[in-house]
Amino acid sequence: MFTGIVEETGEYLGLQKGGSSAVITIRASKVLSGTAVGDSIAVNGVCLTVVRLFPDRFLADVMPETLRRSTLGELKTGDRVNLERAMAADGRFGGHIVAGHVDGTGVIRSIRPESNAVLYTISADPKILRYIVEKGSIAIDGISLTVASLTDDSFTVSVIPHTREITALAVRKVGDQVNLENDIIGKYVERLMMPGSSNSSEAGAKPSGISMDFLAENGFL
Repeated sequence: MFTGIVEETGEYLGLQKGGSSAVITIRASKVLSGTAVGDSIAVNGVCLTVVRLFPDRFLADVMPETLRRSTLGELKTGDRVNLERAMAADGRFGGHIVAGHVDGTGVIRSIRPESNAVLYTISADPKILRYIVEKGSIAIDGISLTVASLTDDSFTVSVIPHTREITALAVRKVGDQVNLENDIIGKYVERLMMPGSSNSSEAGAKPSGISMDFLAENGFL
């Protein structure tokens, strides 16, 4: 598990493909401290398992599903990537629950300053937008951010200077793709409200019987 608090930015050194899978190489420094083969590191929000370690870099396997869902396959040599080690049991919970399981990608539609912050507006698929709520959390390239506003086809986050400076957001441009991971709590709630369905959005899925009226009647509202 991660918290979306980026520890450093690393350098993408390449992707060696073999069939439909691949091995990614990332130059890093801070996240290598205390890391062993088999540990997890989030790269632009994607949870990867370290398979080889060197003094200044690490290698990780990338599954076909990961390449389909994320931007890892689109990286270019020298690109900056956000890095975070898995959260230690005695660590601070600085962001929100981030699994490192990317739901899909979005596209940066605008970047505009607002006082001491920078607003990023990102368009995304309805399947991702359905789980986004204003003032809720979302992970963008592994960065825990708060949603400032939401429309039918996009959402906006407000980024403070510190976050922008220490992450790869500093080099993102309009038109760039970013990895998105929804807050996992919303996905679990929806799934539990639709028992008996392998897909929560599946037509004909039976609701659980929990409704706003039920919650009000039982003192939850």
